[in-house]
Amino acid sequence: MKLKPATSPDLGGLSEWAPELAQTFVTLASDIALVLDDNGIIRNVAQGNSGGSPHLNPVAHAWIGKSWADTVASEARGKVEQLLKEVTSTGLGRRREINHATEAGGNVAMAYTAIRLGQNGPLLAVGRDLGAVVAIQERFLEAQMELERGYWRIRQAESRYRLLFQVATDAVMVVDAETFEILEANQAASDLFEMSLEQILGRPASFGFERHSRANIDELLTASRTSKQPAEIRARMRGKITTTSVAATPFRADGAMRLLVRVRTMDMPGAGAELSTTLARLVDSASDGVVVTDSSGRVMVANPAFLKLVKMNTEASAKGRPLMDWIGMSDEQFATLLAQVRGQGIARRLSTRLLTHDAHITQVEISAALLTEGDQECIGFTIHMASLPIVLQPALNLQEAVEQLSMRIGSAPLPELLRLAGSLLERHFVQVALHRSGDDPVAAAGLLGVSLERLDLPRSGDGQLSTGSL
Repeated sequence: MKLKPATSPDLGGLSEWAPELAQTFVTLASDIALVLDDNGIIRNVAQGNSGGSPHLNPVAHAWIGKSWADTVASEARGKVEQLLKEVTSTGLGRRREINHATEAGGNVAMAYTAIRLGQNGPLLAVGRDLGAVVAIQERFLEAQMELERGYWRIRQAESRYRLLFQVATDAVMVVDAETFEILEANQAASDLFEMSLEQILGRPASFGFERHSRANIDELLTASRTSKQPAEIRARMRGKITTTSVAATPFRADGAMRLLVRVRTMDMPGAGAELSTTLARLVDSASDGVVVTDSSGRVMVANPAFLKLVKMNTEASAKGRPLMDWIGMSDEQFATLLAQVRGQGIARRLSTRLLTHDAHITQVEISAALLTEGDQECIGFTIHMASLPIVLQPALNLQEAVEQLSMRIGSAPLPELLRLAGSLLERHFVQVALHRSGDDPVAAAGLLGVSLERLDLPRSGDGQLSTGSL
């Protein structure tokens, strides 16, 4: 039996009821309905009982007698023409999103479908306001962006703490890439292996690990040397239950291949957020100052101990500044230190002086190690308070302080330098007066012509006035 092709139902009988149908559509399932003639001229507009689209309500009824294409945004005219052409030829137009221009100068997004009421009948276009959908989409995107911003803030904080923790605690060894002998090591390596640095130097890099781990470490060093890429494994310490992460990074020094080997214990409890919290607590409570700089020596991150040492309030105030703003070295000395770290991978404790933000001088020891953060080469510095306080004669103290201030020319404005110089001179005169008066504060105040309170002398732990910190 031959089937007859399906045909669309004849809706011509509904033509005269087009306005009523339009009103019915907006009452049941849409925001606006337009009755149009064959030329696309709007003959009737119906909106829902609640006012239809709140954005189109003031202007929609003014469309009667206008071409539908003239009521939409310029970029949507083509969609209107396609929809009219489609409904004229097939009797039904598929859904299209069309923007109407508003009096305020914006656009209202509408989703239109259209139907023809009979072969010669009018066209009925039914629209749904997409404003609510757009608002939901915008709120979703805003929430998603906020989540992403929060995620990256957490990741950056975690990366910061891991970097500082790495500088403060990792055992670092510089290893000959051919013989795998240890050429240099830091204090953390001495602490980890419970041996002096002199006892460590010259030994194989795998000496401190249990027998089964030594072959794995040799394979690690060989793979890093051959591929010229960083590599990492887990290994167990000799005579301990401690598991470590051992990472090797190749670099060249004086024309020879070297391997920078970092050893980190893996015994910290927790993972994820708990581990990040543990790192944050350990970094923030560290007594040594820890700073990570770029390859030119400008501060990238610093821990609270360093900020306290230099008397800076926030990490942001230190970021981007040269570390030598606070380190008692000349430009040439600091450049030599940076070149040593980049070339040899490590610089053991060097005695120097730290100049605080308020021009106070403290004797410190500084050590440094090469590290990488992603593709960026950077340097980690650890600053230790010297075991003995610095003891200087008044004139020598002033002379060295002035030299320190002179090093800051170019990194600090003149008013700040003058303020620091004034503070230095005041401290110097107080110290000289105390020296001449035999450390008698009352007599020193008389020599200076000020009250005893004006001297503002620091006190020692037993409550006595102290002169050693000037």
